[in-house]
Amino acid sequence: MSKKIVLAYSGGLDTSVILKWLEVERGYDVIAYAADIGQKEELGGLPEKAKNTGAINCFVSDLKAEFASDFIFPMLRAGAIYEERYLLGTSIARPLIAKEQVRIAKAEGAEAVSHGATGKGNDQIRFELAFAALAPELKVVAPWREWGLQSRRELIAFAEKQNIPVPVTADKPYSSDRNLLHISFEGGILENPWNEPKENMFLLSVSPEKAPDKATIIEIGYEYGNPVSIDGEKLSPYDLLDRLNRLGGENGIGRADIVENRFTGMKSRGVYETPGGTILHEARKAVESITVDAEVLSIRLDIMPRYAKLVYNGFWFAPERELMQKLFDDAARPVTGVARLKLYKGNVTLLGRKAERSLYREDIASFEEDGDYDQSDATGFIRLNSLRLKIQNLLGK
Repeated sequence: MSKKIVLAYSGGLDTSVILKWLEVERGYDVIAYAADIGQKEELGGLPEKAKNTGAINCFVSDLKAEFASDFIFPMLRAGAIYEERYLLGTSIARPLIAKEQVRIAKAEGAEAVSHGATGKGNDQIRFELAFAALAPELKVVAPWREWGLQSRRELIAFAEKQNIPVPVTADKPYSSDRNLLHISFEGGILENPWNEPKENMFLLSVSPEKAPDKATIIEIGYEYGNPVSIDGEKLSPYDLLDRLNRLGGENGIGRADIVENRFTGMKSRGVYETPGGTILHEARKAVESITVDAEVLSIRLDIMPRYAKLVYNGFWFAPERELMQKLFDDAARPVTGVARLKLYKGNVTLLGRKAERSLYREDIASFEEDGDYDQSDATGFIRLNSLRLKIQNLLGK
């Protein structure tokens, strides 16, 4: 009796070799699967390519809308940033890819799933934690941890031996991964953190030096923590982020060069382009600043790094992430309003913010009048808060 396995498949050298290896070396009937998460690549030819390589079937799933609304937007509501710089573009895509892979495996009666992540990176963990959370009964085959192929040269030799239809070209000076939220570059010439990224590497953004001399002014509307409009035009989550990627990219916004700490224990250098996500982080902070209570905001800021670490490490489907998400979603409910921003040569500058239910009271904050605020009340407030400092002084330092 044949046994089926679902492979996360891109059609490149690695996953093409993995497909044939699973068939020849492990005896599986391979079902290939590719996720359209806004990478803007032509995926139409993948089924034919997969079948020519030995797959019994190939599915291409359009997940763009779900990716935007159910994965990116919840993460944005939390304001998640890993290690103060990384906007988690790759991290947030993996649980959705794995979720659909599990769905296909169950629908097709497969006993196993497989991926092309190496044994050094974070993606193997992200995929397999998702598999464990959603379908622990499925066997996981991780070829890079199991086979004897250790280099691109060996993969090419295997491909030639098996007549695998993959183009054999010179090594790219880096590897890349793209989706709706971002594109990442790592490896190759970027492994030396002293090397400057080549300008022709970037795909989503022009260099700030070559961006227009005239600023782009936009207004982003928010409802209950979610961006819903650009310049008053209501847009779906996918269309809104797609448009901001274009506007941000045209103005050189969203580039980041980061050395981050992988879950596996090593440091890794990555270069990222996240134009739309960068704009949305600034817009959300602007509306949040006038609509969210000070102590609620303090709690969100305190626990956000832990949430970001959970997403980065692959615990999207873990109960603690889901619990924290409820808190962030509740904290984001008042975030309804508009942020006005200037996009100019790599910078996002806040010009103004407004909200119908703003907690900012000009009559109270103004230096010109007191309104409901009695300045003499500050005397007792200061005395109470300084008491412990006076006692500390009496005891001597």
